[in-house]
Amino acid sequence: MPEKQIAPKTRPTRINPTVRNALERLNDFGEIYCEYTPEQAVEEASRCIKCKDPACMKACPLHNNIKEWLTLVAEGRLIEAAASSRATSNMPEICGRICPQDRLCEGACVLGIKYDPVAIGPLERFINEHAFRHLGVIPAPELARPVGRRVAIVGAGPAGLSCAEELVKLGYRATVFEARPFPGGLLLYGIPSFKLEKRVVERRVEYLEEIGVEFACNTKIGDDPGIDDLLALGYEAIFISTGATVPKRPRMEGMDLAGIHDALPFLIRNNVPAKYLSPSDGAKDDLRGKTVVVLGGGDTAMDSVRTARRLGAARVICAYRRDEENMPGSRREVKAAKDEGIEFQWLTAPLAFIGDEKGLVKKVRCERMQLGAPDGEGRRRPEAIAGSEFDLPADFIVLAFGFDPAPLRNGDGRLRLTRWGTYEIDENKMTSWPGIFAGGDIARGADLLVTANKDGRDAALGIDRYLRNRRPL
Repeated sequence: MPEKQIAPKTRPTRINPTVRNALERLNDFGEIYCEYTPEQAVEEASRCIKCKDPACMKACPLHNNIKEWLTLVAEGRLIEAAASSRATSNMPEICGRICPQDRLCEGACVLGIKYDPVAIGPLERFINEHAFRHLGVIPAPELARPVGRRVAIVGAGPAGLSCAEELVKLGYRATVFEARPFPGGLLLYGIPSFKLEKRVVERRVEYLEEIGVEFACNTKIGDDPGIDDLLALGYEAIFISTGATVPKRPRMEGMDLAGIHDALPFLIRNNVPAKYLSPSDGAKDDLRGKTVVVLGGGDTAMDSVRTARRLGAARVICAYRRDEENMPGSRREVKAAKDEGIEFQWLTAPLAFIGDEKGLVKKVRCERMQLGAPDGEGRRRPEAIAGSEFDLPADFIVLAFGFDPAPLRNGDGRLRLTRWGTYEIDENKMTSWPGIFAGGDIARGADLLVTANKDGRDAALGIDRYLRNRRPL
């Protein structure tokens, strides 16, 4: 946008939240970004140029009321701004922390064409934390008259939690079944506390309990009990939100060596308080003095390298087969990793793992890559460079190649799967089994918190329509 079209008081540069010193923050797992002061928030929100047709809202999967609450913040009406953000999002204080705003709302900000985009994510976090501090609670929404009908949600991740909240608002009795000891899914068990402190998730769960959501933890729904059992208990509809938690594993020589770990179990046992773990999760890793290699380039890889540094690793290397520009991980997370001393080996693909006579991994054999023609998604394909093999030293390896869906076990074919292993669903989020709905990563593949939030909201509306048509309330 030409400069003359920007309001005279608009600052070209944004006010970013203070970031904790890199050396200091390696001593703990606390969040690294500090909050705005109210004065900073007002000044930053005032940079919004109030587009007639806000691109930021279109770029947000939830189509959040961004323009509205930025205007309220600029006017100093912070509590009202938080209420506006909650109207379209079930967990704005969490989205503000972990959404990849650079690829969504902030990436679409018109001001960002020439200047810095408005800091939408940090402001979303601030207004909701400010409201909680001043009100002492997350305000309860208006609830419809109870309709006396029960819905089961399988999986207490972001999609399941969002669906449960919306169903309770509509008057349904919602019960969330969770295999783990505490609700939250990857919000609690997968995302490290230096990005999202556990207290934030705990507070959100407490709020859901207060408005009437019921939780049945340590309860895995599969073959026994299964979907038929839930229906027999009187649940008239079921929403499946079991996520994508099955690790993608390469077929490489040396995979049986000791010291090779999947990313999610590594993150769980090293980031989650003992009270929320199961005995099978194992003890925390002692990485003092070790060389750690993380393979992969997404946000899970960034979470893993940064966790390894906090566990005392002497050297942490991230190897990724494309270059930095084509990395799927958030730019914010890559910068944080660099600040914390992580080494990056770009255009590097693993070939094999090499161990010693005791069966312990000691090296990763790699080869250099170059980028060729674009693939179907527009990303340039990595191609091996002949004769470029080399070895990376490694005492501890983390595999962060992504995740596949984790569908419920069922052998009767009533829940049809796509060729990607996700559930087939219609526009109402209903599967091939009438009355059984699905959303989040189990229906779309590994994706974002914000898309899971949207799926949960949409599924609640789909369930409501289905039950009303089946038997009017």
